Amino acid sequence: MNPHDVQIHCCAVLGCVSVSFIGGSVPTVEEIGRDDLARSGEQYNPGPPTAPRQAASVILLRGAGARLEVLLVKRNPAARFMGGAWVFPGGAVDAGDQGDDAPHRAAAIRELQEEANVDGVAASALVPFSRWITPAEVRTRFDTRFFLAPLPDGAEPRPDGEETVDARWFAPRGALDAHAQGEILLVFPTIKHLEQIDGFATADELLDYARGRDVQPVQPRVVVSGETARILLPGEPGYDG
Repeated sequence: MNPHDVQIHCCAVLGCVSVSFIGGSVPTVEEIGRDDLARSGEQYNPGPPTAPRQAASVILLRGAGARLEVLLVKRNPAARFMGGAWVFPGGAVDAGDQGDDAPHRAAAIRELQEEANVDGVAASALVPFSRWITPAEVRTRFDTRFFLAPLPDGAEPRPDGEETVDARWFAPRGALDAHAQGEILLVFPTIKHLEQIDGFATADELLDYARGRDVQPVQPRVVVSGETARILLPGEPGYDG
């Protein structure tokens, strides 16, 4: 990596800051943490890791056996945390997320209703897909379960106007291309999920693949070397070093 094009990606499961410095002197990792992580609602944490908060998110699908599209909502640009980012509906598990269903499933359904105005998704219709844990190097951490769910008949997603200000359907590759062209802002976990599901032709194919799948937790690492920092996923060179 060019020392004058330093990037640090410190991703919470529901957010990510990606900061580039081109030209001039190279800032220290601590300076990046203080300034840019704070602006994203995150804080770099060089000390002992904090306990992650339980959270849940829904990757809502439409297209059945004909195509694959996913719902993304745009967070309010004025929000301190992930302002302006396009994400899957989701949020933290609350004490009130109780009942016959597991708290994560209850939280997923609640957040889908609150952020996208989608009702009618049963807890039993949620298909576990992944579990992401915020890197230990970030102060605010989440342990998030991502669920797949088909769009209920008659549902028409729309933003709530407060937490979210827009809602759109994207083909996975279309969302990735829009991000690459600067048309929308995606965060690290959203990008990685879109890359993974881009290989499926239809919503039904993706759901069939996910049903009964053994979901293992993914915890990225922020690896600091001198004045640079990289984010690594399990299995990538240097992750276990």
